[in-house]
Amino acid sequence: MGTLMAPALLTVCTFWCLLSTYIVSASSASSTGKLKQDKYQPQHLEKFGLLETVALLDQQLDLEAQLWSGLLDPMMVARYIGTKQHEDVRQHIIHTLTTLGWTVDEDRPFEMKTPRGAMNFTNVVATHDPSAPRRLVLACHYDSIYGRDTFIAATDSAVPCAMMLYMATLITNRYLDPMKGRSELTLQLLFLDGEEAIVHWTDTDSIYGARHLASELAQSVYQRTGDTVINDIDRIDCFVLLDLLGAALPSISNYQPSSRDEFRHLVSAEERLAKAGLLPDLPSVFHYRDSWGAWGAPRISDDHLPFLRRGVKILHLIPHPFPKVWHDDSDNGWAIDFPTVQRINRILRVFVAEYLGVATYL
Repeated sequence: MGTLMAPALLTVCTFWCLLSTYIVSASSASSTGKLKQDKYQPQHLEKFGLLETVALLDQQLDLEAQLWSGLLDPMMVARYIGTKQHEDVRQHIIHTLTTLGWTVDEDRPFEMKTPRGAMNFTNVVATHDPSAPRRLVLACHYDSIYGRDTFIAATDSAVPCAMMLYMATLITNRYLDPMKGRSELTLQLLFLDGEEAIVHWTDTDSIYGARHLASELAQSVYQRTGDTVINDIDRIDCFVLLDLLGAALPSISNYQPSSRDEFRHLVSAEERLAKAGLLPDLPSVFHYRDSWGAWGAPRISDDHLPFLRRGVKILHLIPHPFPKVWHDDSDNGWAIDFPTVQRINRILRVFVAEYLGVATYL
């Protein structure tokens, strides 16, 4: 994950770039359609007697955390572009999801110019039900810092990748499969390549996979009715980006105004689970803020930006401040706090199940 831009550094150039992005988005809005995404009405699982069941799936199916370890351990290697470890991690992701019956688009190699010349990258796009018109997207990056053979990047982002695979492994058979072919909404997982800079973080030397995929989806027509065009990027209800997760005592807030309702639901899920005694006894992770003051929320460079600039609703799950191990060789297995990981896993599992409305299809 990239730099944190201090509010005081918002230059005139940045202002006009943001304004231009807004104008482009506004001008295209008149010719593009939406897929019933305006009203967000999540379920509350306790109304169906499912809150405890969904929250404690890990205890039911993975009491000794062997499944979790089996998903995480293969990623705990330096995995930068061009290495065997990078390819091994990609194959681990593909194998896990195809075994679960997901449709995995593994043929997404692309070439982009970098400071070290043209390089090849590959995104992994996994969709539970490709026939569903709408997607709740969970995303993370799977590469590590280029050339750093001693950098394991546990929180950045081996743990987020494993969290997504763990989510799929625990809920696919029991909760997602009954929805297949019946719901207009499905879960999609994006494992993005080339988030880290090749030389030094800039707008052109970073987030290669996210930039490529957002552009690709924005140009791919899903549905055309008269003058109304719905592109594949319009099918995303919410883009939930996981990054820098796994260290103890994270504090995550609502950084994007457009996803306040979704963030409030995360806070609600954490509060309801804590009240029911279904979470490890730790401080709260998610903190809703009514206001960020005169400077606004922190501006963090990450994989969400190409999607945000195209009008996609973003839920950015990244701690602020960053973990102390950020981009340090100490970001290894010792940096991971398992009770914290377990707490976030349970909250996210409930959030996803309630967003998708899984109880309706059981």
